[in-house]
Amino acid sequence: MHRKALLDLLADYGMRFPEEMAACERLIDFVRSHEQCFSRQLEIGHVTGSAWILDTNGERVLLTHHRKLDIWVQPGGHADGDHDILRVARREATEETGLPQLQLACEGLFDIDIHAIPARGTAPAHDHYDCRFAFQVNGSEAYMVSDESHDLQWIPLHQVIEYNNEASLQRMVTKTADLKGR
Repeated sequence: MHRKALLDLLADYGMRFPEEMAACERLIDFVRSHEQCFSRQLEIGHVTGSAWILDTNGERVLLTHHRKLDIWVQPGGHADGDHDILRVARREATEETGLPQLQLACEGLFDIDIHAIPARGTAPAHDHYDCRFAFQVNGSEAYMVSDESHDLQWIPLHQVIEYNNEASLQRMVTKTADLKGR
């Protein structure tokens, strides 16, 4: 089953973050209920992959000023049928930042989030079931701004709230501090 790897990641995530069990169970139910969950053709929603990219010292995160949504967020995007969500997150990170040397900062999913995407053009409003991985730059921190962004910036972790105060980004800031404490 092409969804098994993601379901295994989610089961592990639920054990590591029991305080997020409600969101985790909702994502698991969505994946189990929709064989085409990795396709953006599934109009009610789809699985996406994103990357929380830390600099070499783990002091800053690379955020993109998303062109369509007009907000500062982590790089990420549609799976487009790819069921390897880690590969999706890595691909999106590289395409949107030009950073070729990214290593996982921790094993497994770093964070999950389910958020509404407003209707745009012919695409109806839908949900993104976002699976997030933490990466750390292993080499140059020089990035390139893609067509999907207005801008990219390395943001000190304590300043992320000034760019985006959504709970999901603040949760990743907190989890980053926990990573550094290991």
